[in-house]
Amino acid sequence: MDTDTLQQVGFLDMDIDPSLDLFDEINKLKKEKNAIVLAHYYQEPDIQDIADYIGDSLGLAQKAATTDAEIIVFAGVHFMAETAKILNPHKKVLLPDLRAGCSLSDSCPPTLFKAFKDKHPDHLVISYINCSAGIKALSDIICTSSNAQQIVESLPKEQKIIFAPDKNLGGYINKKTGRDMLLWNGACMVHEIFSTEKITKLKNRNPDAKLIAHPECEEAVLKLADFIGSTTQLLKYAEKDSAGSFIVATEAGILHKMRQNAPQKTFIAAPPDNSCACNDCPHMKLNTLEKLYLCMKYEQPEITMDEDIRLASKIPIDRMLQLSTQLGLIG
Repeated sequence: MDTDTLQQVGFLDMDIDPSLDLFDEINKLKKEKNAIVLAHYYQEPDIQDIADYIGDSLGLAQKAATTDAEIIVFAGVHFMAETAKILNPHKKVLLPDLRAGCSLSDSCPPTLFKAFKDKHPDHLVISYINCSAGIKALSDIICTSSNAQQIVESLPKEQKIIFAPDKNLGGYINKKTGRDMLLWNGACMVHEIFSTEKITKLKNRNPDAKLIAHPECEEAVLKLADFIGSTTQLLKYAEKDSAGSFIVATEAGILHKMRQNAPQKTFIAAPPDNSCACNDCPHMKLNTLEKLYLCMKYEQPEITMDEDIRLASKIPIDRMLQLSTQLGLIG
């Protein structure tokens, strides 16, 4: 299969010898190619277990900015791999499945956002990292859920701000900081699907369990939460808190790492407002161990982008990384 076809299909039609030990083969490829595998907490357990680094958006961006590897294999979604490429223009950045997009990123098209921004020329733009390179290029500062509050608070109170693309995270930060940021009307399909009615019933059945939630959740869910934080903050809280059980309102992939870090505790995925047993991001779960292996073997699909967009989008990312360092924030 030629590389153009591989780039296009993302290995969807390729068979793998079932006798291969994929963990062993991937580790061999890492050494042969001087490659690093970066994975988000929402990836499937096998990918988390083979990754060199697992983190949330802030930690992954920081790791991508400092790695010495020649090839960065990003087990996450497209905007994450884009961020790694923005920070590493001379390195090869691979994504196991190019279809791994993001509902939140898709909710903020650059052309529409530019028109929105142009109507408010006196506003500074802070964009959540869960957005496309096109949106980053239109932004002044990028943030993550780990550092959004601190970044907003580092700016003068009189500074007018547009916050994009997540209205739930923006609304939460407004309440925490007392600001009145102008919010773009975007949201994550996974974090908006949690059922407050089912969570309340689950809490009644598990009275000792604490509800911990990601700030991308809707306000009604956040009001029920005992703790609100980024993916990494939820992980650390669950590990250190004295409670023995937790109801977790974020993408269910994080439960794998929670159970590894605190095997004596019980972790329950918050119920969605549908018939599913848990909340999995369909984009995150497009990546598989098999695709990761083929991606590394053939060094495709590769992330590429227009250099003007890359340079423009790098400025607000660099500002975020600099502010995070100054504020002592580590993902």
